[in-house]
Amino acid sequence: MTVLIENLCKRFGSHQTLDHVNLEIQNNGLVALVGESGSGKSTLLRVLAGLDLPDSGKIWIGGKESTFLPTQERNVGFLFQNYALFSHMNVFENIAFGLRVRKLHSSNIDERVYQLLQLVQLERFAERYPHQLSGGQRQRVALARALAIEPKLLILDEPFSAVDINVRKELRAWLQNLHNQVEITTVFVTHDYQEAVEIAHDVALFTKGAVDRIGPSDDIANLLIDRWGSLQPHSEEISA
Repeated sequence: MTVLIENLCKRFGSHQTLDHVNLEIQNNGLVALVGESGSGKSTLLRVLAGLDLPDSGKIWIGGKESTFLPTQERNVGFLFQNYALFSHMNVFENIAFGLRVRKLHSSNIDERVYQLLQLVQLERFAERYPHQLSGGQRQRVALARALAIEPKLLILDEPFSAVDINVRKELRAWLQNLHNQVEITTVFVTHDYQEAVEIAHDVALFTKGAVDRIGPSDDIANLLIDRWGSLQPHSEEISA
């Protein structure tokens, strides 16, 4: 599913959070939005998901004008920083939740959930509760829940922020493999430039509410190295 964003603007009070954002995401693309805190990238995801509405501009999802379309009609799965699994539900029921809301037949729900448990490699954990899982396992359950409704667009906001560095590395490779298996257009936000270029096909650099540059991850990596001498900015460049 292709995504086209045209001149998107969003203001909160006196702060121009999104400032004429233009972005195109190709069908089955894996795109990272990267930039410092407050640059507008998470707000863009919320607008894309329909959780916030823009002040102006347009969004096209799968060729359909979707700017003010309700969230439930966008065929979007999303996972935000506080992925908040239901503590009173086991892994199976957490993943099944969206399917039960849509009143699918129980046999169809069982089949879909077990497919997803295999996909995220948690078949043996179906009866466990969130407090019995590691941080990486909880993140995979949350992602399976987002995929349960078979969305055409997957939105991830800082998907690895709540886990330690070793688990982050494991989940980076896992997300790439998962994306290749399910063939779904995916856009994720991170503040980690190295993480962005390692995972994504294309990387969009966000600065002050707008896309400063977008291109293949290798090209963006070379740009950052030329600019900073590494894949991470120095502290004085962050505050500049």
